[in-house]
Amino acid sequence: MEQWKLLVKKTLWMVLGLFIFGTGSYISIQANIGLGAWEAFQMGIADLIGMSYGNVSLLVGAIIVIFDMMLKEKIGFGTILNAIIIGKAVDLWNWIGLMPKMDNFYLGIVVLLMGQMMISIGTYFYIREGMGGGPRDSLMTALSKCLPKVPVGYIRGMIEGTVLVIGYLMGAKVGLGTVISVFGISFLMQNTFKFFRFDLKSVQHENVVQTVRQLKQGTWASDHEATEKI
Repeated sequence: MEQWKLLVKKTLWMVLGLFIFGTGSYISIQANIGLGAWEAFQMGIADLIGMSYGNVSLLVGAIIVIFDMMLKEKIGFGTILNAIIIGKAVDLWNWIGLMPKMDNFYLGIVVLLMGQMMISIGTYFYIREGMGGGPRDSLMTALSKCLPKVPVGYIRGMIEGTVLVIGYLMGAKVGLGTVISVFGISFLMQNTFKFFRFDLKSVQHENVVQTVRQLKQGTWASDHEATEKI
């Protein structure tokens, strides 16, 4: 019984983190001074085919998960939740109309930084649970393993540069906000992790099969209680 309580607790933290992440993505889009790489890619597709941003995000996430599996990367429950919740959170706030698009450049910068900070905080709450990285992060990890001599920064840049160009060609807005998103998010995320005293390298992700097997064997709680932070 204890392991199921712990599983529910971890799942709720993941959902909270992913919802905060999705809210940060929505706010970043509403800043209206340029989209991040993946936001530009997904917004470009959404505008091109007339599908909601959240549904495009879900579709893109599902396709990337398939590639991750082909590359033998771990797919956990967190990976699946990531593919679903972030985009649908954006759709929810769009439906509610939480925030208008900014028409003032300087206010847009403030709003963008606020959104990026929320993305960083959401990432912390989600990724610390160790139940699978996001589809896009898993793709970066998998390609890093396939190309061990190529620095991971180059691989990340190659992936994000490719999707950014495709998004731009499909009509997505690219501007100063894009530069801030690319370089600012790393600084904000690093300091967010530092504030929470969180070591990303200490997280050992598990896939869906491992989680289910351990739950059946009754060993899942004992394997996670030692690293439970809250």
